[in-house]
Amino acid sequence: MTKGWGNLTEYYRARAPLRIGIAGGGTDVDPYASKKGGCVLNTTINKYAYCTLTPRSDNTMCVHSSYYGRFEAPLDGGPLKFDGNNDLIKAVTNYFGVTDGFDLLIESDAPAGSGLGGSSTMIVAMISAVSSWIGKKMYHDDIAKLAYHLEREVIGLKGGLQDQYAAAYGGFNLMDIDSRGVKVQKVDIDEDVADELQYRSLLCYTGTSRESAGIIKSQIESFNKGENENALDESKRLAKEMGKALINGDIEEAGVLLHESWGYKKQFSDKISNDTINKLYDLAIRSGAIGGKVSGAGGGGFMYYICKYNKRADVAQELQKHGVMVTNFMFDPKGVTSWRCKNE
Repeated sequence: MTKGWGNLTEYYRARAPLRIGIAGGGTDVDPYASKKGGCVLNTTINKYAYCTLTPRSDNTMCVHSSYYGRFEAPLDGGPLKFDGNNDLIKAVTNYFGVTDGFDLLIESDAPAGSGLGGSSTMIVAMISAVSSWIGKKMYHDDIAKLAYHLEREVIGLKGGLQDQYAAAYGGFNLMDIDSRGVKVQKVDIDEDVADELQYRSLLCYTGTSRESAGIIKSQIESFNKGENENALDESKRLAKEMGKALINGDIEEAGVLLHESWGYKKQFSDKISNDTINKLYDLAIRSGAIGGKVSGAGGGGFMYYICKYNKRADVAQELQKHGVMVTNFMFDPKGVTSWRCKNE
């Protein structure tokens, strides 16, 4: 990287939306996705990963994060080595050949291991901030492909394809995934339907995070043994059916399909659910939820429910009695965005 990229009097900020995996999550993970083709329905929400890049006058990268702590590294000694410490920004820095120093502030509206696609969303925000700084024009598909390549193939973090594309594109999307790549189809939901779904949706935090890599590894092992192929097939079908239900404005049907989808998702691996999650789910159904699921790989984090038209408050109240934190949110149709400001 040559001197002069960016301006020391400006900083560059990017924001990428977190996502709720509604149906089909897990079918975007290889080897199933490459062999049989996956399909995922998801939506982004107004919870974000933020990345703020401030150029420095030296050759040092200095990362600040409330979760990962502080990290510094010189950028004039060749590619940064991966060791599990801030590997996401190392991968982005190496890819773009950055040698000018910068400060990087990393923030997220959700805790790590929450099931909202946090790490993938963060690397999307990082790519957007760095590309904005160096003046490289990147489109949503470019950012998503690069984020997947760096996170999954370069660093080697286990996972699927949906998170990077959700963060890059934003909105309600149905994603068809196969060995050739990802086809993102916007789910065209009527505004009244989206508003009603918003009202009847409940997002709550179980209070426990989880490490998705172990769950995904277990799912892959089960697929290789032929133990969960039918469940993955059915989940893929239900993602498409749920997309149709929302387009048709049938929220009741979407809730029923969500319930059915959760039943199949639990068959991916014995690590997807546990006694606590099962009890909370049963409580929500008894209180007026039509269907629900754990967002993401499973094992903890956030749970998402679609409730009967007049029962959302009842479901929330019962879950809160059992220590669950209900999280206010809105659907956000926008994908990753970046901007720059004067560093006063």
